[in-house]
This record gives sequence, C-alpha cells and structure tokens, in this order.
Amino acid sequence: MEYKGVCVLLGVLLLVNCSLQQNPPKKKVVRKDTATKDAAIEDLKKQINDIVKELNLLKEQQALQRVCLKGIKIHGKCFLADPVKKRYHIASEECNAMGGVLSTPTSSDENDQLRDYIRQSIGPSEQIWLGVNDMMTEGTWVDQTGFSISYKNWDTSNNRSPQPDGGASQNCVVLSGASRGKWSDENCRDERPSVCQFNII
Repeated sequence: MEYKGVCVLLGVLLLVNCSLQQNPPKKKVVRKDTATKDAAIEDLKKQINDIVKELNLLKEQQALQRVCLKGIKIHGKCFLADPVKKRYHIASEECNAMGGVLSTPTSSDENDQLRDYIRQSIGPSEQIWLGVNDMMTEGTWVDQTGFSISYKNWDTSNNRSPQPDGGASQNCVVLSGASRGKWSDENCRDERPSVCQFNII
C-alpha cells in the first residue's frame, strides 16, 4: 500500500513538473513580452527620429540648392538678392525666416564678388544692407550673431567724410555698388535692398 501511494505521489509530481515545463508561469512571459515590446518601440522611435533628421537635412540641402541656383555661390556660401527696399530690421527678419542672415563679407575677394552680384542683380548704383551694425555699443561693429567683424571696407575717399561717420544716428551698414563695394553707416530706418547669405553645409 505504501508502495502504491509513493508511486501515485511520484506520478502526480512528474505530471506537475511536465505541466510547468510546458506552460511556464504567465507573469514571467508577460514581463519578457513587455520588455521586448518596449525595446522594439524604442528602436522604432530612434529609427523614426533618424529618418526625420535625414529628411530635414535633405530638405535644407534642396532649399539651399534652389537658393544657389537663383543666386550666386561665393566662397562656400550662397547669396540671394532681394531688390525690394526695406528697413534694416525687416530685411534682417525676412532673411532669418528663410534660414539665412544679411550678407556679411569676410574678405576683400568676397566683398568684390558680392558687389559685382549686386550690380548685376539689383542695379549698378544700388546700396544693400549688410549684416553689420553697432546698435549695442557705438563704434563696435558686429555681425548679426554679435561677433566682432574682422574684415571692414569703409569708404575713406576724399569726396565724402571718412566712414563710419554717423554716430548714434547711423548704426547699420550698407555696401555700395557704385563706390566699388565700399561700406558706409546709415540710419537703420532707411529703406534699402538686401542680399541674404546662406552657409553651405
């Protein structure tokens, strides 16, 4: 009788063990499935973010190519003329909205090429706003990011007073197509054409 009881008990234990091996507890499976799903979701999110970044970069490059096709490429930058006369701040804001800044030549060669582009696209005697001003500190000329400019091309000819000469009333800079690309300070409320500058990535 004891032998029979031991055999029955052993049989029941074997059945329970086999049953547990075939059907592991559901809590562990759910946790593994949840962890796997979370990892898969995170991986998909990362892939989507990477695709969005790549798409935005392609859009930016395509827009820049259109700008370069409409305008001119000078020293790794694209320039696009806007012949409509506007006040300095409006011209600057519109350039920023397109992803650029008002043009700021950083060398004599770049200044000369910009002058030639202005003469061809806007007119031979026009003046355009540059992205240079001394609004924050009188006499300290900075670009639109607030950095001091290293290249300057002030008009110091005898037929007008040496530039900059406007004091506190003239805080914005123009480049003149008629004066061989020379710069002068002007009142920011005056209306002038402009050229937007876009850095090529």
